[in-house]
Amino acid sequence: MGAFAALFLITFALVLGATLADPDLLQDVCVADLSSGVKVNGFPCKNPSSIGANDFFFAGLAKPGFPNNTVGSLVTQANVEKIPGLNTLGVSLSRIDYVPGGLNPPHTHPRATEIVFVLEGELEVGFITTSNVLISKWIRKGEIFVFPKGLVHFQRNVGKVPAAVIAAFNSQFPGTQSIAATLFAASPTVPNDVLSKAFQIDGKEVQKIKSKLAPKK
Repeated sequence: MGAFAALFLITFALVLGATLADPDLLQDVCVADLSSGVKVNGFPCKNPSSIGANDFFFAGLAKPGFPNNTVGSLVTQANVEKIPGLNTLGVSLSRIDYVPGGLNPPHTHPRATEIVFVLEGELEVGFITTSNVLISKWIRKGEIFVFPKGLVHFQRNVGKVPAAVIAAFNSQFPGTQSIAATLFAASPTVPNDVLSKAFQIDGKEVQKIKSKLAPKK
């Protein structure tokens, strides 16, 4: 990444750190013990004597991802599951890569606000308010857009070349609910008549959508 992108990410870390969605930490660090069987709101801490630099390091966003799916986008997460040292710090990142025409489908992050920085390409981005108003814009390399916490939003590559963004969150684990997959690929399944009435489509259409979105076995 260039110097401007690096400065952008450092600034984000400082700004988001001042407005955490997660609870404040009570010690210098609490590196997540991902193998612990203890269930808490977050993750229990490793013994401080066993932590090291790699608990705070992740190289997974350095190179482009290669989308190989029907929507044409790939999200690479850098959250507490990838960087245990993020536990209790209230920040995380993702990289999203898009093929031309690729879409990051409508989804929501229940635990975080998201802000994206365009690394390459041109995107149409937008979110929908609780009053059903669409707020959208085309953004290009070096530009930024914010998606408020909990609101449904999307990104689509409108260019003829691949695009990529870095997304920052004010949560170590923002969570993602894809609207289509949540409704049509839940387990146990949402009853067909519920979806049929909600979307004003017949049961055959509901089943057709469910079959397309069913997890690959």
